[in-house]
Amino acid sequence: MVVDGRVEEKGRKENRRRKEEEEEEGRCEKRKRHVSCYAYFGLLKTGPYGGAAQALATSAEGFPFRFLNGVDIDHHGGMVYFTDTSTIYQRRNWELSVSTGDKTGRLMRYDPSTKNVTVLLHGLSFANGVALSKDGDFVLVTQTTAKNILRYWLRGPRANTVDTFFNLRGAPDNINRNINGGFWVAENSAGIGKAVKLDAQGNFLDVVDGLNPMSHVEQRYGNLWIGSVVNNFVGVILHFV
Repeated sequence: MVVDGRVEEKGRKENRRRKEEEEEEGRCEKRKRHVSCYAYFGLLKTGPYGGAAQALATSAEGFPFRFLNGVDIDHHGGMVYFTDTSTIYQRRNWELSVSTGDKTGRLMRYDPSTKNVTVLLHGLSFANGVALSKDGDFVLVTQTTAKNILRYWLRGPRANTVDTFFNLRGAPDNINRNINGGFWVAENSAGIGKAVKLDAQGNFLDVVDGLNPMSHVEQRYGNLWIGSVVNNFVGVILHFV
């Protein structure tokens, strides 16, 4: 039997992609089972099979958390990066945070070895989603009311500096990294949701428009999963390339 070399190579690439995605998902699932942000109760940790949650941190620099939101974890060093949307308004009063132009959001890092919380950025406009780069040299944070994504450098010559990664037309919510090192951003404008795809350098790649209001978009196993805080269902676009 003659096998087309191109078909065989395509199959190998697909198998490699699937294996890498499964390994990455395994790391993500391990992280997410253990640490979570709860808007009212702080940064929490649970065992791999659930059970009672343990509070890791409830304040930073003397200010209690008011509205914890996004979280991501560096699976190499275990550092936890997370946001507090506001130091004034709680989750139930999110509309006031928007209407007053509140800029008291924070991007923070929790060190599990010292149990200390370090504030990396102050004065954020409705700090929301968080996502680490694939190699961990920077972390992204979305500013919902400023309609942009900031990049905070963790390593290299630009360490401890911040720049604008991408400007959006609508309001960004959560952001998630995909297997290739790019990012998916949930964006909303005038009641319409869209999923925006960016590469690792902050260049626009693709958009899925005309969706219901959304808060979360994530690509796994070739499917695009979509979540929302206002809808009672999870959406999925199958075989999304």
